[in-house]
Amino acid sequence: MSQEEEIRFLPYEEAIKIVAAIQEEEDIEEPNHRILTVYNHDDREICWFDFDEVMEAVGPVKKTEEKEAVSNYILHRIPDWALDI
Repeated sequence: MSQEEEIRFLPYEEAIKIVAAIQEEEDIEEPNHRILTVYNHDDREICWFDFDEVMEAVGPVKKTEEKEAVSNYILHRIPDWALDI
């Protein structure tokens, strides 16, 4: 991957301003597969993450801390092109 193709992420502080919701959903193209879809304040889809990959990256956390851990993981990985949506 060249530097031009490298994905750049928004700073966390900027990501929290544009992300309105992170919704766990069924992948319509792949049955029995879950994704985490990220929406902006206009209810438009910004991007999505593979549920299993996120959960593996987050690692084991207490169930009561899971939602916050997943949100933090995703908010640190919002691509900069999300501002164009």
